[in-house]
Amino acid sequence: MALHFSKEEFQKRKDDVLKSMNKQNLDGLLMFRQESMYWLTGYDTFGYVFFQTLVLDKNGNLILLTRAPDLRQAQNTSNIEDIRIWVDKDKSNPTEDLKKILDELSLKGKKIGVEYEAYGMTGRNALTLNETLKDYCDLKDESELITKLRVIKSQEEIVYVKKAAELADNALDQAWKYCKAGVNEAKILAEMQKIVLEGGGDYPANEYIIGSGHNALLCRYQAEKRNLSIQDQLSIEWAGTYKHYHSAMFRTILLGKTDPKHIKMHEACDQALKNCESKLKPGNKIGEVFDIHAKTFDDLGFNKARMNACGYSLGSTFSPNWMDWPMLYTGNPYIIQPGNIFFMHMILMDSENQLAMNLGETYLVTKSGNERLGKQKLDLVIL
Repeated sequence: MALHFSKEEFQKRKDDVLKSMNKQNLDGLLMFRQESMYWLTGYDTFGYVFFQTLVLDKNGNLILLTRAPDLRQAQNTSNIEDIRIWVDKDKSNPTEDLKKILDELSLKGKKIGVEYEAYGMTGRNALTLNETLKDYCDLKDESELITKLRVIKSQEEIVYVKKAAELADNALDQAWKYCKAGVNEAKILAEMQKIVLEGGGDYPANEYIIGSGHNALLCRYQAEKRNLSIQDQLSIEWAGTYKHYHSAMFRTILLGKTDPKHIKMHEACDQALKNCESKLKPGNKIGEVFDIHAKTFDDLGFNKARMNACGYSLGSTFSPNWMDWPMLYTGNPYIIQPGNIFFMHMILMDSENQLAMNLGETYLVTKSGNERLGKQKLDLVIL
């Protein structure tokens, strides 16, 4: 059994969930978020793309309802003992199988929390679930119940995050090494991912984002792979990943003759990141971190080039993306706490001049402030 945490750690997590359920007067919880299942039991799969739920009642009983391909997946990766299989067939309705499980747990007429905000909980699955359990029990959206527990990392988790940060640093070394005129972006991606996997890491929850030339202004992965020009700009966002825990970084690397505007943009990103660091400490609201980010860029004349968010929490996440709750945007009331992990990205995309500049790092919130987990330099690199 490939459990990545101690029995004591898993027991504490379960106890914390049960306490939160009690506070919300819940008799049961239906988990659909893969992150919740992995955090609570170690269950590691991408089978959440189909209907799958982990049931927890107030007495601590855990039952997984999934498809046949995930039976051994759950047996090999988790501490779940009771695994039920719904059968693939025409017009199958696994919510009826779920209803039988709820009957076994005497949850008819009871209050049950549901993780509706989950990639496996498609609109159709939600409609079917609601219809099947209509007049059967009282369903309540509790999508963030476990997420709010996961957002504060334990010491065992921090070990994995720091290992992920080390792998991210190593990947940047490869980017600098292969970032040369004539080299294809695919080669850079391959070398970055290779060093992470060889270091014992995992695939990230979403693709590395890479773009040069006009594509350096994109914040999402896309399929074009350019050969780098003699004078070019290359934007890369990636994450070291270890046991599904992420530590992300963001850089724009320049080749050849440098546009003075690029220098100014990097200076602005560097200043904005330092200002955000000063706000990322226990007791502050994360909305305040974004506000200082926005003020810094706006005061320097980059209002049109900046984004409306400047980062998000990181942890053990699954496809389709590594972004976790909560996000850094104005007015977000979440109070920063020790044990939080935040990726802060300073992004400037100047469409008028077709120039990009990005600087992003992952931070651990400590009792007195924060610790930047990446050890690479923040200087503008021109090759």
